[in-house]
Amino acid sequence: MNDKQIYGGQAGIEGVMMRGKKYVACAVRDPHGNIVTTTEPLSPAIYASRWAKIPFLRAVTILWDTLVLGTKMLMYSANIAVEEEAKKNAETTSNTSNAARASSDPPQAISTGMALGTVLIALAFGIGLFFVLPLALVNIADPYLNASFASENVASFVSNILEGIIRLALFLAYIYLIGLMPDIRRVFAYHGAEHKTIAADEAGAPLVPETIQQYSKAHPRCGTGFLLVVVVVSIFVFALLGRPPMEWRIASRIVLIPVIAALSYELIKFASAHKSNPLLNYLVVQPSLALQSLTTREPDAQMIEVAVVALQTVKQKEKGD
Repeated sequence: MNDKQIYGGQAGIEGVMMRGKKYVACAVRDPHGNIVTTTEPLSPAIYASRWAKIPFLRAVTILWDTLVLGTKMLMYSANIAVEEEAKKNAETTSNTSNAARASSDPPQAISTGMALGTVLIALAFGIGLFFVLPLALVNIADPYLNASFASENVASFVSNILEGIIRLALFLAYIYLIGLMPDIRRVFAYHGAEHKTIAADEAGAPLVPETIQQYSKAHPRCGTGFLLVVVVVSIFVFALLGRPPMEWRIASRIVLIPVIAALSYELIKFASAHKSNPLLNYLVVQPSLALQSLTTREPDAQMIEVAVVALQTVKQKEKGD
């Protein structure tokens, strides 16, 4: 069983990314109904380096590569949508000379610089919303906590716990609200297709939509569960820091994010290696599976077909290599 290749993935815009040991593949269904694919090798400096095997350090490197890799595959799927949309717009106005010129021009692609800028903006937004905002809100409540508890240590502990509860509430509310958007709901459905396809492959089942649909859209290795563990672990880490001046509290929330991510990654790996432990199953695995009810939707057969193509593409690439 240790020799069996484990695949991971990610949903995209009308597509699915599948990552193997040496390659990554992305399959996307264009507006004409065709499935187009791309593959590229994984960086040996990340996945084959000795740093990737050192506990805690391996989490930081893998997280960084996943962020870059995921963004590149998201760019790929978005570029297909942008190109096809540009062609459609040109065709609807093809009766004018301006439209004729537009149809001959290549569609505007998303540049790497724009993608990196988007990542930085998204990171800044996430840190501000889930780490700085809860701290600002609990700072308003701190005077009332000081008046309610005679001990500074108790007031400090309650303040940090309250901050964590606010962060968790914001995280759950954010996922729920974006899931109401039709475009995001389709991405979440492709997320379900990715999970079902990987689960069927791990079970050795035939990779056909009728069989794959029988598997759960929740998967223990989902990145959504990782984010939930990060939020929960942050509560305990920040509770140990007390209540330093506000500028130091803000700095600690930003600087310690890689540390919290590393702790969370190791906790998940430990829980995965001890699945039979009821305590770990109850505290780590089950909350992750429950949260995926917000980030996955039941896919249709066409979505599963895309996920299968992505998985088969990366398998064929690694087999040929």
